[in-house]
Amino acid sequence: MARKSEAGKVGETASEKRGKQTAARKLRKEVGETKTIRTPPKDRESDLDRAPKWEPRYAGSDRLKDKVAIVTGGDSGIGRAVAVLFAREGADIAIVYKSNKADAEETASLVGAEGRTAILVKADVAKTSAGKTIVDKVVSKLKRIDVLVNNAGEQHPADDIRDISPEQLQRTFATNIFGMFYLVQAALPHLKKGAAIINCTSVTMYQGSGGLLDYSATKGAITAFTRSLSENLIEKGIRVNAVAPGPIWTPLNPRGGAPAKKVESFGETTPMKRPGEPNEVAPSFLFLACDDSSYMSGQVLHPNGGTVVNG
Repeated sequence: MARKSEAGKVGETASEKRGKQTAARKLRKEVGETKTIRTPPKDRESDLDRAPKWEPRYAGSDRLKDKVAIVTGGDSGIGRAVAVLFAREGADIAIVYKSNKADAEETASLVGAEGRTAILVKADVAKTSAGKTIVDKVVSKLKRIDVLVNNAGEQHPADDIRDISPEQLQRTFATNIFGMFYLVQAALPHLKKGAAIINCTSVTMYQGSGGLLDYSATKGAITAFTRSLSENLIEKGIRVNAVAPGPIWTPLNPRGGAPAKKVESFGETTPMKRPGEPNEVAPSFLFLACDDSSYMSGQVLHPNGGTVVNG
C-alpha cells in the first residue's frame, strides 16, 4: 500500500483531536486545569492516547553510512524520530536519556531494527560532569563521534514571571543551554573535519511566548550559541546549525510541559491548524547532519506549520 502523504495537510482528523482531548482530560484529572506535572511521569511514549509519529517515511540512502551520532533527549519525541532516521541512513546512535529507561530501550530497539548499533547513556545534561560522562562512554563503545544533536530540553509554563522560582530558572537554563556547552566542550577533541553539530531551538525564540518566559529565553540563547559556535568552528571544518520546531506532538507537552487547557488545542493556532509530528521534524536534522547541507553553517531550519519568522 502506498504511503499516505502528509504534505499540505491542514487541520487534524477526528481521531487526532480526540487523542489530544483525552490527554488533556488525563492531565486535568491528575493536576487540575492550569497546573503542570513538575516531574514528568515514567510512562512510555506509546502510552499517550495519541501516540507521536516517529517512523521514517522513506528508504535510507546511506547519507550517514558508518557515522556515529549522539542524540540527547533521544528516548522519545523528536529525539526518537531523529535517532531512528539517522540509523536508517546508516549511523550508529548514542541515545542520551535522563530517566525514562523504558522509552530509551524502545528507541534502541528501533535503531537495532534498522541494522545499526545503539548504546544507552543515562545522564542529566544539566550537570557539569555530564558532557564528559557521555563522550567517554560513546568513544569507548563506538570509537568516534561524527554528529552531535543537542536536543534535550525542558519547559515549565508560568503566566506570571513572579511564579518562576530561582531554582526553576536555573534548572531550565542548565538543561537547555548550559548542557550544550558542556557536551560540545567534551566532544570537541573527537570531532574531525566534516563533523556536524545540530542544536534544537524553537519557534518561541522568534515569536516569543508569554507563558514560557524562561524556556523562550533559553531558545534565544541557543540560536545565538549556534551562530557564534559556527563562527568559532568553521575553520576546523565543523558545521554548526539548528532546527527551530513549532508545536510538535511529543510527550513534552501532554506529560509535563503544558497545562490541560493548552494540550486540548495544542498546535491549532499554526497556519496548518495542527501540531507537527516528530517525523516531520527529523528530516531537518538529517539534512543538517549529512553532506546535503555541506555549504550551510550558522543557519536555522523552521519546521513550524507555516508560521513565518525572520531569521
